[in-house]
Order: sequence, then structure tokens, then C-alpha cells
Amino acid sequence: MVIVGGWAHRLLRYHPLAQVVPHDPLLTLDTDIAIPVTLDTDIAIPATLEGSEQDLRGRLKASGFEEKFLGENQPPATHYELADEHGEFYAEFLSPLIGSEYDRDGNRRATTRVAGVTSQNLRYVDLLLNSPWTVQLSRENGFPFETPKQVRIAHPTRFVAQKLLIHDKRDRRSRAKDILYLHDTIELLGGSLGVLREEWNRLRQELSHGAIRTVERAVDTMFSKMTDDIRGAAQAAAGRALTPQAVQELCRAGLKIVFAAESADIRK
Repeated sequence: MVIVGGWAHRLLRYHPLAQVVPHDPLLTLDTDIAIPVTLDTDIAIPATLEGSEQDLRGRLKASGFEEKFLGENQPPATHYELADEHGEFYAEFLSPLIGSEYDRDGNRRATTRVAGVTSQNLRYVDLLLNSPWTVQLSRENGFPFETPKQVRIAHPTRFVAQKLLIHDKRDRRSRAKDILYLHDTIELLGGSLGVLREEWNRLRQELSHGAIRTVERAVDTMFSKMTDDIRGAAQAAAGRALTPQAVQELCRAGLKIVFAAESADIRK
């Protein structure tokens, strides 16, 4: 299981390669967790009581999470909500959508059951499951754990590439927030862009030529001129002295380094 989305970006600050930045991360009340569709057969999750085994749903319920069902898909999309003294919080599970978006009966393959939980099927989630980074969370960096915890988060190269691949399918507000995530990821890892580039060279082997072109041309298709999405990204950075021009320039510079095309045939 790999934490992706906004909380992956938030936890990236605790990786050794992350630089110190003078602002707080974007606040999000949900955690997106990527899981493979074979999770229920790949691992057994031990329970803490009576030596029996629990699936993932059982672990969540035992820890105080409640299910909230959404939409009309079968199984229904589900938020796993937790309310405590720190406020409300929920988790969502995401699995790779491989093949057709619809089954033989014409029904949309929107959700699936994995290890007892309902997971949403989305394109390019498989990218986020591979090559995750690990961060350690403990009292030393502000987390209330008696012993340090190891948490897997999406590799930042794959995090950025996935944002670029789904950009056109996102609504306007989400596109603006995603661009701010791109900007802040490049800012956090500005001294290690070569490391991100190395991962892109590996990731290219997993993608179709069309997906490679989408990622490598993003510097031109998304940041060659000022757009409302870029302006929206600057506005989403509430309380920060961040201009649309600064967002555009940093994203262009960083994406050029990380995702530059390797050969002329990719540009065709």
C-alpha cells in the first residue's frame, strides 16, 4: 500500500532529500491510498486480538473508522471516516484501472473490492504503486507515535507524471491545485532533480509512447503561456507571496530537467 495524493506530498517533507521551505504544505482532510487489486491474496493482515486474521476493512473498523457510501456504483464508492479530538478525517482507496473502462454488460468499472474495502479504479494508479519512497514518522518530527513508523509514499517523479497524465480530465479547481502540487514538489526537491530524472528514465519503460509524449510535452502544453489554471494555482497558495509568473517559471524549469525528451522519435 502506498500513500498518494495530497498526503504523499505533505509527507514528502520528511524525506532526507527534501529541502526546507518557508511555508506550510497544502491542507487536505483525506488520504488517498493506492492498493493493488491483488492485495487480498498477496498478504494476510494479522489482527491484534485473539490471534485471528482481519482484512483491511476489519482493521479500519477496529481502529474507529466508519464507512460512508457514495454514488450508485456497485460496490459503492466509500469514504472511511475517522472523527476524533483532532477533527474529521477520511481515507479513500485507489486501484489501477487496466483495460476497458466498461465491462461486457456496458457497466462502468468504477470500483472494486480489495481486502474487504471498496477501492476506486483509476487510470495510472499503477505508476504510483511502483518505486515508492519511505519516510519515517516519529515524535521527533511531530507525530504522536511511541515508536517510529515507516510509511510508503508515491515517488515524486511518479506523483508529478501522474498529475500531468490526468490533467486534462480534471475539473478546473483540481487542475489549479495539481499545478501548485507540481510547483511545490519541484521546490522541495530542487537540489535533487537529477534523482527525479533517473526515475523518469525507468518509468518511461512502463509507459506507452502516447503517455511519454504527454508527460514530456507538458512543459510546453501547460506552461508555455499564462493560463487560468496557473493563476488559480497561485491563488490556492493562500498566505504565500507566490505569483502566477513564479509558478509558471519554476514549473517550466523543473519539468525541463526532469522530463526532457531523450530522443527525437519521442517528439514525433
